[in-house]
Amino acid sequence: MLLYEQIQRNKTKTVFIVTFFVAFVLAVGAAFSYAMYGDFIIGMILATLISIVYVSIILASSTNVVMKMNHAREIKSVEDHRFLWHTVENMAMVAQIPMPRVFIVKDSSPNAFATGLSPKSGAVAVTSGLMDTLNREEVEGVIAHEIAHIKNYDVRLSTIALALVSVIAIISDIGSRMLFFSRGGRNQKQSPVVMIIAIVLLIVAPIIAMMTNLAISRNREYLADASAAELTRNPWALASALENITGVKTPVKEASNSSAPLYFSDPLKKGVKGLFSTHPDPKERIRRLKNM
Repeated sequence: MLLYEQIQRNKTKTVFIVTFFVAFVLAVGAAFSYAMYGDFIIGMILATLISIVYVSIILASSTNVVMKMNHAREIKSVEDHRFLWHTVENMAMVAQIPMPRVFIVKDSSPNAFATGLSPKSGAVAVTSGLMDTLNREEVEGVIAHEIAHIKNYDVRLSTIALALVSVIAIISDIGSRMLFFSRGGRNQKQSPVVMIIAIVLLIVAPIIAMMTNLAISRNREYLADASAAELTRNPWALASALENITGVKTPVKEASNSSAPLYFSDPLKKGVKGLFSTHPDPKERIRRLKNM
């Protein structure tokens, strides 16, 4: 019962965070247009249009771009890597989703990640180090975790969130520059108090957006852990895999800052904790898994 309660709790928390994120994008747009023209509506419409266009562009090319960024090689048939192919195939069957594309990254540091905007376009990538370091059950647990991300539409959510962070940064930067270089008086309808709030919001918006995006990423890791435990019925294997992966201090050389949140565990090994971390504390993840 605890497992299903945790899954539901994580889903509810994600809905709350995403709702806040969308509202925040509109608020930043409103702050921009109020600071410049004394009107809220123009900025909200502008923020909405920019978000739709930018998100659409990002979504259209996400999977292939991420795989190229991480120098992942596609495993196109079972003969290329029998164990990996069958493990992904079996976990996809249990999760009741189509067989994802399978990739391998030649890197000695054990890790994995998933991409795909829906189960129909899913892809799973693992490092060669993962296959060399973990045992069969641990690999299965990690693959189940990545399959859970695909089934739960986590990659789509993360991609949209990242795009909205970029939109907020664009609006904030344009607004700050226009305010700095603008000359002349302001609209008489502009309240000084609201004006100050709008300017402060434009300045701090990128930081708040980044923190919100990271909160979404951390929360979805907990959900994927719980979902993987449900798929394999073996949370201890996933906990063991996490212990082994985090115990390796060598970073994934092929990973970049932009793709780091997609990985099973922090691939850059920065050891950042708290609000600015891309992943939850491994010790807390392990504790939750062992209590399932």
